Amino acid sequence: MLNICNEAARCLLCGDAACTAACSKGYDPAGMLRSIRFGNPAGAVWKVDGTGCASCDGACEQACRHYDFPLRIRQTAAALPKRRAKPDLNRLATDFLGVPCENPFFLSSSVVASGYDMCARALSMGWAGVVFKTIGLFIPQEVSPRFDAIGKEDTPFVGFRNLEQISDHDPEENFETLRRLKEAFPEKVIVSSIMGRNEAEWTELARRSEQAGADIIECNFSCPQMCGNGLGSDVGQDPELVRAYTAAVRKGTRLPILAKMTPNLAHMELPAIAAVEAGADGLAAINTVKSITGVDLDSMASLPQVDGRSAVSGYSGKAVKPIALRFIYDMASCDRLKGVPISGMGGIETWQDAAEFLALGCGNLQVTTAVMQYGYRIIEDLLYGLADYLEGKGFASVEQLVGAGVGKIVPAEQLNRSTLVYPKFDQSRCIGCGRCCISCEDGGHQAITLRKGKPVLDAARCVGCHLCRLVCPMGAIGVSRRIPKP
Repeated sequence: MLNICNEAARCLLCGDAACTAACSKGYDPAGMLRSIRFGNPAGAVWKVDGTGCASCDGACEQACRHYDFPLRIRQTAAALPKRRAKPDLNRLATDFLGVPCENPFFLSSSVVASGYDMCARALSMGWAGVVFKTIGLFIPQEVSPRFDAIGKEDTPFVGFRNLEQISDHDPEENFETLRRLKEAFPEKVIVSSIMGRNEAEWTELARRSEQAGADIIECNFSCPQMCGNGLGSDVGQDPELVRAYTAAVRKGTRLPILAKMTPNLAHMELPAIAAVEAGADGLAAINTVKSITGVDLDSMASLPQVDGRSAVSGYSGKAVKPIALRFIYDMASCDRLKGVPISGMGGIETWQDAAEFLALGCGNLQVTTAVMQYGYRIIEDLLYGLADYLEGKGFASVEQLVGAGVGKIVPAEQLNRSTLVYPKFDQSRCIGCGRCCISCEDGGHQAITLRKGKPVLDAARCVGCHLCRLVCPMGAIGVSRRIPKP
């Protein structure tokens, strides 16, 4: 039986999809594959008609651009779930910092939100707001190249590193762009991200942001690759600087203030508390993680090479999601930050990622790296996938999901240590590759052997760690019921 998720993962996600252009029935097979890829098979059914696909000549498959063999588009369409009514996107409407938002999805402050045409296109496609690329009263000089990516096996973009600084446009131009965006999209949320070099600059930037028509101000206390001391994450690691600069921003505006936190420290709650005490209305996290992604073993220069050298800079993408969720939880569960709204970011690609951030306490979400890789178009599956999930769970609004998972995380000593759950093998799905056996033998408790090409569990040895389940390429290992330890 065709695994539609694996099949969609082979799709190159072309910009001008030849498969859709070739379809004589007017279907959108590229959109179908993209919806499956981003965890929204319920939305995929609205892009094609499985019955019609089964009876066509397969022109889409003949036109498919691919690196091995054409995608099995007709079989994928036939394997989709039954079509049902589209979910109501109105349940995604929320209020963040007192500002109405049609949905929780914003572009985060970065190159994806750095000009009028870009932001206007994104807002027209369904993004509820943009956090414009950080504005300063100085113009930084950028390097070339400034990006690097980490891949694994067939996934080329697990993590992403950048040497990008704040906006390299004139501040007058940036504030005029904010004004134009708010004028053209009055129902959308325009956030001015700012960075000053001293208290006077923070106050001035806040004042000018409000004059330009911004709805919210975000203080960038967290960029890890700024040139010069006392900027970006240098500020975010120092609670007293955070306190002073937040107070300076509050002096210059009546707008809601978000303090954007750095993950490059042990306890994010400390600068977060300082920001709130000084006048911040909410928190944003996380910015990128300081990193070195790799070394060219011929030149010995770190990547990306800039004339033979590189520098420590920020890491983002799917790989940092676990780090982001940990910091979001730390703030959401902190007694001194209870009730403080959080805008979450760090590895959000799919609606499932988004729902996890919401469940751990975020009331708003920001995205950059996934847009850099896949484009603004991902908003469709973020919206419909999340709305479909909320409908299925019986949530009337997205706000009912916010914080629902915070209480499920407890100190390690409170976890149940007197029971275990054995892995459960589905022999009908097992192909006898032996991956479970190798991992258990060399990285576990030597509890699995192969007999006639199928895994057999030795319960006396098994401790229920479930390494075998995680490495199985076929998804042939599940879980049994929880029982007392023998």
